[in-house]
Amino acid sequence: MSGIRIAVIDDHPLFREGVARSLAEVGFEIIAEGSTREDAIRISQEQRPDILLMDISMPGGGLQAILQILECVPDQKIIMLTVSEAVDDIVRALKSGAKGYVLKGVGSRALAEIVRAVASGETYVSPSLSARLFSDLTASSGAPTDADPLAKLTAREREILDLVAAGLSNKHIAIELDLHEKTIKHHLTRIFAKLGVKNRTEAAMTLARRQQPEISVNKRA
Repeated sequence: MSGIRIAVIDDHPLFREGVARSLAEVGFEIIAEGSTREDAIRISQEQRPDILLMDISMPGGGLQAILQILECVPDQKIIMLTVSEAVDDIVRALKSGAKGYVLKGVGSRALAEIVRAVASGETYVSPSLSARLFSDLTASSGAPTDADPLAKLTAREREILDLVAAGLSNKHIAIELDLHEKTIKHHLTRIFAKLGVKNRTEAAMTLARRQQPEISVNKRA
């Protein structure tokens, strides 16, 4: 059993029940279900789930619920489970305090891994949205294009990139860092986007170029 307690808030009963059932089947405890912003706020306050899975498009609005929930339960971990791919929705959700943003096309096994990752303290955005999100945010920030791309990486991302450059596969990186392999893939998607590369080889080459020592023009053969 995972020991992770979950509440599912969605105004489509069949979808909500399907999510609850699939997560229960792999060991999560479903402690509550709801369909509105008011339900989400009440359930969070009264039952304190470890994870609140919540749709954006529901009566009262899922995005509007995030700040209200966190005002009363600051440590509530919220994952938005939605069909919206709008960058504005992603940014608003994350800035408001959501810890995850997942598209409804996700499979049940992948969703289970995402829930575990967020419960352990990670933030998750569906990989198909990560590159677009980072690109939009970088463009709007006006950051200089000649800045060191490695400076954009988090400590965890730099750690993963170092292991990629050392030739480790995703599976072996996951073992080395005690993470799920899908979590490594998610980090790599963000690393590629931040470095402006398409694959592991280009990412490793970017690292190698930045680490290559300068050669003195006065050095004799």
